[in-house]
Order: sequence, then C-alpha cells, then structure tokens
Amino acid sequence: MSQDAMPPQPQDPPPRKMSRAVRREQLIESTIETLAARGYARTTLTEVARTAGLSHGLVNFHFETKEKLLSETLAYLAEEYRLNWLSYLEGAGDDPAAQLAALLQADFNPKICTPARLSAWCSFWGEAQSRPLYQAQCGSNDDAYNRRMEEICARLKALGGYAGAPARIARVLRVTVEGVWLDMMTMSPTYSVAEAQATVHTCAAAFFPRHFSEAGLIG
Repeated sequence: MSQDAMPPQPQDPPPRKMSRAVRREQLIESTIETLAARGYARTTLTEVARTAGLSHGLVNFHFETKEKLLSETLAYLAEEYRLNWLSYLEGAGDDPAAQLAALLQADFNPKICTPARLSAWCSFWGEAQSRPLYQAQCGSNDDAYNRRMEEICARLKALGGYAGAPARIARVLRVTVEGVWLDMMTMSPTYSVAEAQATVHTCAAAFFPRHFSEAGLIG
C-alpha cells in the first residue's frame, strides 16, 4: 500500500479496562497499520491514537515518544518473526530438505505475511533514519537465521552431492524471499501467496533439483 493511500480507519472503541501489556500490544498493532498506510516518516503518536480509537495522551503515557513506539514495534515484529520460523523448524524433524522447506514456508504464514506487516517491514527497511534502529533490534536475529539457513544448506549439499557455496546459496534464497515480499506489497495487481511460494521453491530447485520443484519439497 502506498503512503498516499487512504489512512486506516479508527478501530471500534476498545474496552476501557485493559492490562498494561494488552494495551501496549494493541497500540503496537495500530502502529503497524499506521506504518502500512502512511510510511515511517508520517507515522505519529496522534495517527496511531486515531487508528486505535484512543487519546493521544494514552499513547504518550505508554510510549512517551515516537522513537520509543517505533523501536518497540520493530522489536515486536522481530520477535514474532523469530518465533515463527523457529516453530516451523522445530516441526520439520532432522532432514535438511524438510528443514529448508519449513523455513521457506514459514515466511508465508498468514499470521505474519499480511499486507500491513509487509508494508511495516518495508517502512523500516526503506528509511535511512531507521537503519540504526533496525540493526539494533534485528541484527542478532538476522545473524541467527542466516547461520541456521547456511547450516541447513551445507547439510543438504552434502546429502545430495550438490555444488555451490552454502553461504551463497542461503543468501540467494533469503534475498529471493525478501524480494517476493516486496513484490507482493508493490505489484499491482499482486499475485497470490501460492505463486509467491512457487517462486521461492523454483529458486530452491535451481540449487537442489532432486529435492525441490516449483511445487515444493519432492517426496
């Protein structure tokens, strides 16, 4: 969604009594919606309050500044993403091909692959002023994900007798997923999640053709 698109509509008035943690999560979700509609630079406490159907004072009480609100929103998204791919990986067993398939599938979980979340991630990626914040909040998570992807690619390469440097293969797979996310957010008309997954699986099949096709894991 472009920054000039219609702003998100205010939510229905929430219950007046909420725990501090629930209220903060509500405001972070409203921040994600505001980032998607208005972009990083035009997201303000006032706009987040309007989206949440709350007063500016209440948003200020919980987060004090726009910088703190955006920092905690990014931390929330980063932890959500980390727990998501770990959950998928834990269910894949020990086979490296199944583990790679799980990592590629995790990025299209409908809970995290939504227009608002993709746009929010893009807001953080695209603004120069947010890059130090992104590195502080997400750098260690990205490193852990990249190491795991490289390790899985190395094991699958050995298992199948494939060529190529595992670190480079992992990087190509990662940037393909990120590029598909960007495509899904900016292309008009956009394509389906099934087509997005087929695109990523086609990339995996180029490196591991006996284990992947555009339909996904073989066997």
